Amino acid sequence: MLALDIAATGMQAQQTNVEVLANNIANMTTTGYKSQRVEFQDLLYQDLRQPGSNSSDTGTIVPSGTQIGLGVKTAGIYRTYAQGNLQQTGNTLDTAINGHGWFQVTLPSGSTAYTRDGTLSLAPDGTIVTADGYVVQPGITIPSNASNVTINQSGQVEVTISGQTAPSTVGQLQLATFPNDAGLSAQGGNLFVQTAASGAPVTGVPGSIGFGTIMQGYLEGSNVNVVSEMTNLISAQRAYEMNSQVITASNQMLSTLTQLR
Repeated sequence: MLALDIAATGMQAQQTNVEVLANNIANMTTTGYKSQRVEFQDLLYQDLRQPGSNSSDTGTIVPSGTQIGLGVKTAGIYRTYAQGNLQQTGNTLDTAINGHGWFQVTLPSGSTAYTRDGTLSLAPDGTIVTADGYVVQPGITIPSNASNVTINQSGQVEVTISGQTAPSTVGQLQLATFPNDAGLSAQGGNLFVQTAASGAPVTGVPGSIGFGTIMQGYLEGSNVNVVSEMTNLISAQRAYEMNSQVITASNQMLSTLTQLR
């Protein structure tokens, strides 16, 4: 009985759906988190009667045919890169990207990762780093005698040094964009890495064409819509229950067959 296998694929699909929704809800307060959604596709069909085949020797054809679907599969899990809400923190080195783009950070391996998490701080030598201590490219060092740090919307970092009246520019933040953000591979820790699907990064100055601007003293919140996630969770739960009912009904039908004498 195909219904057992078909309903099983439906339950597996909805289990995946619930797991993705659970991850979204768990990260509803994660800085720079981008929500995910599951896309499904139907499986192969069993042709009992091919549509368009001849039904007689006179040339008449079958108008619709007879096909039985074999269930559902997960086609992919995509991220929604909508802008998250900007939350004011007042911290000097907290920075949010308002628009398109990624911060570039250097991993301990020497490779480059990308993040929307602008929770920045200073290393012991004054270099601007992420919360995990990874250097933010292109590597900007704040002098130890700096009394004030300003990051404008174009990513230019200026400091006021004791004894000087005019601010001094110590570096320029750069952002990276990709032809296909959905192709980036999540590594955890709010970090993503380039893949063949994402395409090569394009770097540029914040505020230029195709790049967002920098907001000092702000962090970008998660773009998870809690109301939408809870609604989708209820729908997934009901779909899971309905597929389980199909399995129950199929089992009862098989039980009836085994009791025939």
